[in-house]
Amino acid sequence: CDGLSQEAARRMKEIITAGLLFVAAPIEAITTDKPTYGPSEHIQCLAMNMYHEARDQGTAGRLAVSAVVLNRVNDDRFPDSVCEVVLQAQMKPSWRDGTPTPIRNKCQFSWYCDGKSDEVKDEKTYQKILDFARLIMHNDIQFVDITDGATHYHADYVKPDWAKTKTRTTEIGDHIFYRWEKK
Repeated sequence: CDGLSQEAARRMKEIITAGLLFVAAPIEAITTDKPTYGPSEHIQCLAMNMYHEARDQGTAGRLAVSAVVLNRVNDDRFPDSVCEVVLQAQMKPSWRDGTPTPIRNKCQFSWYCDGKSDEVKDEKTYQKILDFARLIMHNDIQFVDITDGATHYHADYVKPDWAKTKTRTTEIGDHIFYRWEKK
């Protein structure tokens, strides 16, 4: 998991450095095996996930996608922070320089390793989503988990094998949500 955490930090720093995210505070230098994310990075990770997973949906769809991230943070089967959850992926050495790189289509959230650009193209929508992520992360709004504890979701036009092993909780927008029951 340490390699994943380092890669997650490297990837987010790469996204931020490329100007795809706007940071109010500089990224902290990584001095341990596990990266330390500041509050602004967690907000940006949540916003990027909402942007790429639910930007065309309304508030309920964006809130539901965020609920899954936060439910995972609070579940001991997943990483302990928003950025680590959003950037969780199976990794392999890059063919260019050997650094760990997400394996295509082996991420928890498909946008992170689908081979497409993660660049924000709709700045106006992204800014609204970023403001919404700030409200969620700073507890400025009463957060109600409208997914009933969901830890997984998928688009309504796919039928992943893993769905058979989870409890379906709701459908919001074009996503179907599931809870991973603890035994």
